[in-house]
Amino acid sequence: MHLVGLTYFFSTFVKNINLTRYFIRLAFDGSNYHGWQSQQNAVSVQSELEKCLSLKLGTSIKLTGCGRTDTGVHAREYFAHFDLEQVFDFSAKTAFLHTMNQFLPLDIVLFDIFQVNDNANARFDAISRTYRYYIHRQKNPFIDTYSLLHYGTLNLTLMQKACGVLFDYEDFTSFSKLHSKTKTNFCQIIEAKWEESDDAIVFTITANRFLRNMVRAIVGTMLVVGKEKLSLDDFRAVIESKNRSNAGFSVPGNALFLEKVCYPKDIRTKFEIES
Repeated sequence: MHLVGLTYFFSTFVKNINLTRYFIRLAFDGSNYHGWQSQQNAVSVQSELEKCLSLKLGTSIKLTGCGRTDTGVHAREYFAHFDLEQVFDFSAKTAFLHTMNQFLPLDIVLFDIFQVNDNANARFDAISRTYRYYIHRQKNPFIDTYSLLHYGTLNLTLMQKACGVLFDYEDFTSFSKLHSKTKTNFCQIIEAKWEESDDAIVFTITANRFLRNMVRAIVGTMLVVGKEKLSLDDFRAVIESKNRSNAGFSVPGNALFLEKVCYPKDIRTKFEIES
């Protein structure tokens, strides 16, 4: 479709009013990206989305995401917000989403767009985020891209008990990327568990916030526990040391998925709730 035609097409979705804030809900396969956040000399999910939205809406779009993801990490559910001096005609939303997904790369999909309160923030208003890390123990070329192949015996009982240890703490400096600009390393963990199914094991963790590299470092350290090379007391000591060098290795990002992000129910505008 010609650029002039695109501009005319998308102009039918909007009408001029005061500044309005929108959330978008999306998913992405992070294999080809250096994480969510835009950065110099690297392709990111944010930059791809901003480029496409800016072209389609005829104005520069700057997105704020619900959080950073590491290189190669995926998201089954992700939210971001942006502001416009326009408001969508929501009766045409289905057509808008369909057209957007035609222009986005195949590894990014836009599920929804909705109006929110003017001060709503995709990052800071999130109540919780849930991640899952996938591990398989038999070679399987059909899941290798999205799961970590791990040979050898793991003591899942000890790994499950290590999950319980996490609830006793809020400072997770030991599992944070070094030299991070984060103001605080305090997180409230709501859920942490290992589940086994056939040749696969899955780690699920939910918290109000996560530090950079945190989930990958926790999983890597728990694998050392599972190999019985780190006791539960030692695991507790790693956390209390607040020293990243005492924790285990960071597992690869390709097996990590952001699964769910929760927000307060009143984050949507009255119009959006009633529509």
